[in-house]
Amino acid sequence: MTVLAETDTLPGLPVNWALARRTAARLVPAGPPVSAGVATELVERLRADAAVAEGHVRAVTGLGGGLPLLPADVVDRPTWAAAAIDGMAELTAGARLPRTARAARAVTATTSGLQLGGVLAFVGSRVLGQYDPFGGSDSEGRLLLVAPNVYAAQQALDVPAEDFGLWVCLHEATHRLQFTAVPWLRDHFAAEVSEFLSISTANGGAMIERLPEALKALRESKGDSLALVELLQGPEQKAVLDRLLALTTLLEGHADHVMDAAGPEVVPSVATIRRRFTARRRGGGLVDRVLRALLGVEAKVKQYAVGAAFTDHVVREVGMADFNAVWQSPDSLPTRTELAHPEQWLTRVA
Repeated sequence: MTVLAETDTLPGLPVNWALARRTAARLVPAGPPVSAGVATELVERLRADAAVAEGHVRAVTGLGGGLPLLPADVVDRPTWAAAAIDGMAELTAGARLPRTARAARAVTATTSGLQLGGVLAFVGSRVLGQYDPFGGSDSEGRLLLVAPNVYAAQQALDVPAEDFGLWVCLHEATHRLQFTAVPWLRDHFAAEVSEFLSISTANGGAMIERLPEALKALRESKGDSLALVELLQGPEQKAVLDRLLALTTLLEGHADHVMDAAGPEVVPSVATIRRRFTARRRGGGLVDRVLRALLGVEAKVKQYAVGAAFTDHVVREVGMADFNAVWQSPDSLPTRTELAHPEQWLTRVA
């Protein structure tokens, strides 16, 4: 019998991915009731909008010239949740985690699978679209548009259906172009996530020791879920987390800038949509707001604002062509400090 050393590791997270898929499919609520004709028209329009949107994104950003225009998949809520779980499994497959006893790993995998399925059931009733660079069968990723959620949001905002669908597609098409037009970005992002997970798991005991002080600081920060995550990190984890947060903030803010920069000639009601959608991001009932905070959704909303402000400032100062210096290499990406103070990034890079 082989004796394993304490330092032996296993690849990937201990998650029962199949159980997560089943749980999400069982718990995600059904979409809003619509007629077959309305559903068919929405699906066809979103598919067409995705290709049109990427053309507009290329015109705004100057990225992606010569690349093929790829299709989008228009899906329902359970299909989105299953695809999101598959993407997570692929993204985290490279993480090296400490080897645990088989029984303990099985229990952890079951619990994690149930928890992940429940989280994605909640998110799956709200997400409008997603570009997953790790989904699909090739390196081009997969762009998903969640038709029932697009319909529900458009009805709630009371904005033109044709404008809103294209506006959503502009955001997700920007994400796809970020990864397809920047050759190193996909592998860089995956490596950062794997490093963060590996360090976090190896330092689990130290995180527990920091928990009392972190909870005290959380109360002082008025419940900022991102603050708790950061306070639990050691120096190595904090360095990787900072880079990941900076990157995702840039990606989200850049996409928000582009979807609005396309302008009223592309989306005539863009100003109204942005105003009402921003208010909706901050809204919701008490239970919904609590769940969003626990899941880190509130932190993500802040990322949109910070990243968009950085992009707006740099583009206003030097133009989009010089802004694109962010995509030269990992070293040219803005730090979290530079995102808040874009003039520092301009001095260093552009």
